[in-house]
Amino acid sequence: MQWRGRRGSSNIEDRRRMGGGGAARVGGIGGVGAVVVFLIAMFLGVDPSQLLGPEGTGGTTSSAPVELTAEDRAEGEFVSVVLADTEEIWTRVFKDQLGQQYRPATLVLFKEGTRSACGGATEATGPFYCPMDRKVYLDTAFFTTMHRRLGASGDFAAAYVVAHEIGHHVQNELGILEEATRVRQQVSQEESNAISVRVELQADCLSGIWAREAAQSLGTVERGDLEEAVNAARQIGDDTLQRNAGQRPMPHTFTHGTSEQRSRWFMIGLQSGRLADCDTFGTNDL
Repeated sequence: MQWRGRRGSSNIEDRRRMGGGGAARVGGIGGVGAVVVFLIAMFLGVDPSQLLGPEGTGGTTSSAPVELTAEDRAEGEFVSVVLADTEEIWTRVFKDQLGQQYRPATLVLFKEGTRSACGGATEATGPFYCPMDRKVYLDTAFFTTMHRRLGASGDFAAAYVVAHEIGHHVQNELGILEEATRVRQQVSQEESNAISVRVELQADCLSGIWAREAAQSLGTVERGDLEEAVNAARQIGDDTLQRNAGQRPMPHTFTHGTSEQRSRWFMIGLQSGRLADCDTFGTNDL
Protein backbone atom coordinates (compact mmCIF):
# COMPACT_ATOMS: atom_id res chain seq x y z
CA MET A 1 0.00 0.00 0.00
CA GLN A 2 1.36 3.40 -0.99
CA TRP A 3 0.98 5.56 2.10
CA ARG A 4 4.31 7.18 2.97
CA GLY A 5 4.47 10.90 2.35
CA ARG A 6 0.74 11.20 1.67
CA ARG A 7 -1.84 13.47 3.28
CA GLY A 8 -3.00 12.52 6.75
CA SER A 9 -6.27 13.25 8.51
CA SER A 10 -6.80 16.08 10.98
CA ASN A 11 -9.34 13.92 12.83
CA ILE A 12 -6.74 12.06 14.87
CA GLU A 13 -6.71 12.34 18.66
CA ASP A 14 -3.35 11.03 19.80
CA ARG A 15 -3.37 10.05 23.49
CA ARG A 16 -0.39 7.72 23.33
CA ARG A 17 1.94 9.95 25.36
CA MET A 18 -0.60 10.01 28.19
CA GLY A 19 -0.11 6.39 29.19
CA GLY A 20 -2.97 4.23 30.38
CA GLY A 21 -5.72 4.62 32.92
CA GLY A 22 -8.37 2.36 34.35
CA ALA A 23 -10.34 0.55 31.70
CA ALA A 24 -13.99 -0.21 32.15
CA ARG A 25 -16.01 -2.56 30.04
CA VAL A 26 -16.29 -1.48 26.42
CA GLY A 27 -19.79 -0.96 25.08
CA GLY A 28 -18.75 -0.01 21.57
CA ILE A 29 -18.86 -1.90 18.30
CA GLY A 30 -15.79 -4.03 17.71
CA GLY A 31 -15.06 -5.05 14.17
CA VAL A 32 -12.02 -6.97 15.28
CA GLY A 33 -12.45 -5.54 18.75
CA ALA A 34 -12.26 -7.98 21.63
CA VAL A 35 -10.85 -10.79 19.46
CA VAL A 36 -7.60 -10.70 21.43
CA VAL A 37 -9.40 -11.15 24.74
CA PHE A 38 -11.54 -13.85 23.19
CA LEU A 39 -8.58 -15.71 21.70
CA ILE A 40 -6.62 -15.68 24.95
CA ALA A 41 -9.70 -16.76 26.88
CA MET A 42 -10.30 -19.68 24.55
CA PHE A 43 -6.68 -20.80 24.96
CA LEU A 44 -7.09 -20.66 28.72
CA GLY A 45 -10.54 -22.26 28.63
CA VAL A 46 -12.18 -19.44 30.57
CA ASP A 47 -14.96 -16.94 30.05
CA PRO A 48 -13.53 -13.81 28.35
CA SER A 49 -15.22 -11.66 30.98
CA GLN A 50 -12.92 -13.22 33.57
CA LEU A 51 -9.96 -11.61 31.82
CA LEU A 52 -11.63 -8.22 32.10
CA GLY A 53 -12.26 -8.52 35.82
CA PRO A 54 -15.44 -8.04 37.87
CA GLU A 55 -18.36 -6.76 35.84
CA GLY A 56 -16.15 -6.50 32.78
CA THR A 57 -13.75 -4.07 34.39
CA GLY A 58 -10.12 -4.15 33.39
CA GLY A 59 -7.19 -3.73 35.71
CA THR A 60 -5.41 -0.46 36.22
CA THR A 61 -2.58 0.44 33.88
CA SER A 62 0.26 2.88 34.29
CA SER A 63 -0.56 6.57 33.97
CA ALA A 64 3.09 7.57 33.50
CA PRO A 65 3.92 9.54 30.34
CA VAL A 66 4.90 7.32 27.42
CA GLU A 67 7.75 8.01 25.01
CA LEU A 68 6.86 7.28 21.40
CA THR A 69 9.29 5.14 19.45
CA ALA A 70 10.08 5.59 15.77
CA GLU A 71 7.75 2.67 15.09
CA ASP A 72 4.98 4.35 17.08
CA ARG A 73 5.35 7.52 15.05
CA ALA A 74 5.30 5.59 11.77
CA GLU A 75 2.18 3.68 12.82
CA GLY A 76 0.47 6.94 13.79
CA GLU A 77 1.30 8.43 10.40
CA PHE A 78 0.04 5.27 8.67
CA VAL A 79 -3.29 5.32 10.51
CA SER A 80 -3.70 9.03 9.78
CA VAL A 81 -3.22 8.45 6.04
CA VAL A 82 -5.67 5.53 5.99
CA LEU A 83 -8.22 7.61 7.89
CA ALA A 84 -7.82 10.46 5.39
CA ASP A 85 -8.46 7.99 2.57
CA THR A 86 -11.67 6.76 4.23
CA GLU A 87 -12.83 10.36 4.60
CA GLU A 88 -12.26 11.14 0.94
CA ILE A 89 -13.88 7.92 -0.21
CA TRP A 90 -16.96 8.04 2.00
CA THR A 91 -17.53 11.72 1.26
CA ARG A 92 -17.72 10.83 -2.41
CA VAL A 93 -19.81 7.66 -1.91
CA PHE A 94 -22.36 9.44 0.32
CA LYS A 95 -22.70 12.24 -2.21
CA ASP A 96 -22.90 10.02 -5.30
CA GLN A 97 -25.04 7.17 -3.95
CA LEU A 98 -27.13 8.83 -1.25
CA GLY A 99 -27.08 12.53 -1.99
CA GLN A 100 -25.98 13.07 1.61
CA GLN A 101 -23.07 14.68 3.40
CA TYR A 102 -20.64 12.39 5.19
CA ARG A 103 -19.53 13.47 8.66
CA PRO A 104 -16.15 11.91 9.45
CA ALA A 105 -15.31 10.12 12.67
CA THR A 106 -12.44 10.90 15.01
CA LEU A 107 -9.84 8.19 15.56
CA VAL A 108 -8.24 7.96 18.99
CA LEU A 109 -4.76 6.46 19.25
CA PHE A 110 -3.82 5.22 22.72
CA LYS A 111 -1.34 3.02 24.55
CA GLU A 112 -2.26 0.58 27.33
CA GLY A 113 -5.62 2.12 28.19
CA THR A 114 -7.95 5.07 27.77
CA ARG A 115 -11.55 6.14 28.28
CA SER A 116 -14.41 6.52 25.84
CA ALA A 117 -18.08 7.41 26.06
CA CYS A 118 -18.72 3.66 25.81
CA GLY A 119 -16.46 2.86 28.76
CA GLY A 120 -12.78 2.09 28.86
CA ALA A 121 -10.39 0.43 26.46
CA THR A 122 -7.18 -1.51 26.82
CA GLU A 123 -4.84 -3.15 24.36
CA ALA A 124 -6.65 -6.42 25.11
CA THR A 125 -10.05 -5.21 23.94
CA GLY A 126 -8.80 -4.52 20.44
CA PRO A 127 -10.00 -1.74 18.13
CA PHE A 128 -13.62 -0.63 18.46
CA TYR A 129 -16.05 2.08 17.42
CA CYS A 130 -18.06 3.97 20.02
CA PRO A 131 -21.28 5.36 18.52
CA MET A 132 -21.90 7.54 21.57
CA ASP A 133 -18.93 9.81 20.86
CA ARG A 134 -18.50 8.85 17.18
CA LYS A 135 -14.88 7.82 17.70
CA VAL A 136 -12.75 4.82 16.76
CA TYR A 137 -10.34 3.65 19.48
CA LEU A 138 -7.12 1.92 18.47
CA ASP A 139 -3.95 0.78 20.17
CA THR A 140 -1.63 0.10 17.24
CA ALA A 141 -0.08 -2.76 19.22
CA PHE A 142 -3.02 -4.69 17.78
CA PHE A 143 -1.26 -4.66 14.41
CA THR A 144 1.56 -6.66 16.00
CA THR A 145 -0.98 -9.08 17.46
CA MET A 146 -2.52 -9.52 14.01
CA HIS A 147 0.86 -10.42 12.56
CA ARG A 148 2.25 -12.61 15.34
CA ARG A 149 -0.86 -14.30 16.75
CA LEU A 150 -3.64 -14.05 14.21
CA GLY A 151 -1.69 -14.73 11.02
CA ALA A 152 -2.78 -11.49 9.34
CA SER A 153 0.28 -9.63 8.10
CA GLY A 154 0.79 -6.59 5.89
CA ASP A 155 0.00 -2.90 5.87
CA PHE A 156 -3.21 -3.39 3.90
CA ALA A 157 -4.41 -5.90 6.49
CA ALA A 158 -3.86 -3.19 9.11
CA ALA A 159 -5.64 -0.66 6.88
CA TYR A 160 -8.58 -3.08 6.62
CA VAL A 161 -8.91 -2.92 10.42
CA VAL A 162 -9.22 0.87 10.29
CA ALA A 163 -11.62 0.69 7.34
CA HIS A 164 -13.78 -1.89 9.13
CA GLU A 165 -14.14 0.30 12.20
CA ILE A 166 -14.96 3.29 10.00
CA GLY A 167 -17.54 0.99 8.41
CA HIS A 168 -19.27 0.96 11.80
CA HIS A 169 -19.21 4.75 11.75
CA VAL A 170 -20.88 4.66 8.33
CA GLN A 171 -23.54 2.40 9.85
CA ASN A 172 -23.99 4.89 12.65
CA GLU A 173 -24.37 7.76 10.18
CA LEU A 174 -27.08 5.77 8.38
CA GLY A 175 -28.98 4.95 11.61
CA ILE A 176 -28.26 1.23 11.32
CA LEU A 177 -26.37 0.85 14.60
CA GLU A 178 -29.06 2.56 16.64
CA GLU A 179 -31.77 0.27 15.26
CA ALA A 180 -29.64 -2.85 15.67
CA THR A 181 -28.88 -1.93 19.28
CA ARG A 182 -32.56 -1.30 20.00
CA VAL A 183 -33.57 -4.73 18.67
CA ARG A 184 -30.70 -6.54 20.38
CA GLN A 185 -31.90 -5.25 23.74
CA GLN A 186 -35.26 -6.94 23.22
CA VAL A 187 -34.23 -10.44 22.17
CA SER A 188 -32.39 -13.46 23.56
CA GLN A 189 -28.60 -13.67 23.72
CA GLU A 190 -28.46 -16.05 20.76
CA GLU A 191 -30.66 -13.76 18.67
CA SER A 192 -28.59 -10.76 19.75
CA ASN A 193 -25.44 -12.56 18.61
CA ALA A 194 -27.04 -13.22 15.23
CA ILE A 195 -27.79 -9.51 14.80
CA SER A 196 -24.21 -8.70 15.79
CA VAL A 197 -22.99 -11.00 13.02
CA ARG A 198 -25.03 -9.05 10.46
CA VAL A 199 -23.65 -5.76 11.79
CA GLU A 200 -20.07 -7.01 11.51
CA LEU A 201 -20.49 -8.57 8.06
CA GLN A 202 -21.96 -5.33 6.77
CA ALA A 203 -18.92 -3.46 8.11
CA ASP A 204 -16.74 -5.95 6.23
CA CYS A 205 -18.71 -5.22 3.07
CA LEU A 206 -18.31 -1.48 3.61
CA SER A 207 -14.57 -1.95 4.03
CA GLY A 208 -14.65 -3.72 0.68
CA ILE A 209 -16.16 -0.60 -0.88
CA TRP A 210 -13.32 1.40 0.64
CA ALA A 211 -10.74 -1.00 -0.81
CA ARG A 212 -12.33 -0.77 -4.28
CA GLU A 213 -12.22 3.01 -4.23
CA ALA A 214 -8.68 3.06 -2.86
CA ALA A 215 -7.60 0.93 -5.80
CA GLN A 216 -9.61 2.64 -8.53
CA SER A 217 -9.79 6.27 -7.46
CA LEU A 218 -6.76 6.80 -5.24
CA GLY A 219 -4.41 4.35 -6.92
CA THR A 220 -2.75 3.44 -3.62
CA VAL A 221 -3.25 -0.33 -3.76
CA GLU A 222 -0.26 -2.44 -4.70
CA ARG A 223 0.01 -6.07 -5.81
CA GLY A 224 -0.90 -8.41 -2.98
CA ASP A 225 -2.71 -5.77 -0.92
CA LEU A 226 -6.23 -7.05 -1.52
CA GLU A 227 -5.13 -10.58 -0.68
CA GLU A 228 -3.82 -9.25 2.66
CA ALA A 229 -7.23 -7.80 3.49
CA VAL A 230 -9.10 -10.97 2.49
CA ASN A 231 -6.69 -13.06 4.57
CA ALA A 232 -7.20 -10.76 7.56
CA ALA A 233 -10.96 -11.19 7.25
CA ARG A 234 -10.52 -14.97 7.16
CA GLN A 235 -8.16 -15.10 10.13
CA ILE A 236 -10.56 -13.26 12.44
CA GLY A 237 -13.63 -15.32 11.63
CA ASP A 238 -15.31 -16.71 14.73
CA ASP A 239 -14.91 -20.33 13.62
CA THR A 240 -11.20 -19.90 12.87
CA LEU A 241 -10.53 -18.19 16.21
CA GLN A 242 -12.30 -20.95 18.08
CA ARG A 243 -10.49 -23.73 16.17
CA ASN A 244 -7.12 -22.03 16.70
CA ALA A 245 -7.92 -21.93 20.40
CA GLY A 246 -8.45 -25.70 20.38
CA GLN A 247 -12.21 -25.43 20.66
CA ARG A 248 -15.05 -26.79 18.59
CA PRO A 249 -16.78 -23.94 16.72
CA MET A 250 -20.08 -23.03 18.37
CA PRO A 251 -22.19 -21.07 15.84
CA HIS A 252 -24.69 -19.84 18.44
CA THR A 253 -21.86 -17.93 20.12
CA PHE A 254 -20.60 -16.26 16.94
CA THR A 255 -20.75 -12.46 17.00
CA HIS A 256 -18.67 -11.54 13.92
CA GLY A 257 -19.30 -14.30 11.37
CA THR A 258 -17.32 -17.20 9.98
CA SER A 259 -14.11 -16.81 8.03
CA GLU A 260 -15.96 -17.63 4.83
CA GLN A 261 -18.67 -15.07 5.55
CA ARG A 262 -16.27 -12.29 6.50
CA SER A 263 -14.07 -12.70 3.44
CA ARG A 264 -17.09 -13.13 1.14
CA TRP A 265 -18.82 -9.95 2.31
CA PHE A 266 -15.57 -8.02 1.95
CA MET A 267 -15.42 -9.30 -1.63
CA ILE A 268 -19.05 -8.29 -2.25
CA GLY A 269 -18.23 -4.70 -1.37
CA LEU A 270 -14.97 -4.85 -3.32
CA GLN A 271 -16.62 -6.14 -6.49
CA SER A 272 -19.78 -4.02 -6.30
CA GLY A 273 -18.86 -0.70 -4.74
CA ARG A 274 -22.54 -0.13 -3.99
CA LEU A 275 -23.99 0.50 -0.54
CA ALA A 276 -27.21 -1.22 -1.55
CA ASP A 277 -25.35 -4.49 -2.07
CA CYS A 278 -24.09 -4.46 1.53
CA ASP A 279 -27.54 -5.08 3.01
CA THR A 280 -26.76 -7.99 5.33
CA PHE A 281 -30.08 -7.44 7.11
CA GLY A 282 -32.20 -8.04 4.00
CA THR A 283 -30.87 -11.48 3.10
CA ASN A 284 -31.06 -14.99 4.47
CA ASP A 285 -27.85 -15.90 2.65
CA LEU A 286 -25.06 -14.73 4.90
